[in-house]
Amino acid sequence: MNFKLAAIWLAACVVTSGCATKSEYISGQYVSPLQFQSYSCSQVTQEALRISERSAQTFSLQNRKARNDAVVASVAIVLFWPAAMLVGGNDANASEVARLKGRMDALEEASIAKNCDIAFRRAPLPRL
Repeated sequence: MNFKLAAIWLAACVVTSGCATKSEYISGQYVSPLQFQSYSCSQVTQEALRISERSAQTFSLQNRKARNDAVVASVAIVLFWPAAMLVGGNDANASEVARLKGRMDALEEASIAKNCDIAFRRAPLPRL
């Protein structure tokens, strides 16, 4: 019995290690705020709004991928282990999430350096 339990635990670790990561757990990639040095406060605001809109779409897609991978991994562990081959893992979308987070951080730093009166409220991520 202990062997079966250990095998199930090992399979669970292997399968879930390949799952896509939720967007909230992806760290932002460093982006230098110096590239926004020549922007006016209005331009910083417009760029932040553009990045925010793009982030909402990208984060939603990443969270959907993470949820789907978790479902496939659960099915693979419980019912049919070959289904583990369908787990997608992180891809270019996860890199885009990191890039957008970094860009937003850089915009916030540029806004602070310019003494712009901009509130950088991070929209709550959609819950799965």
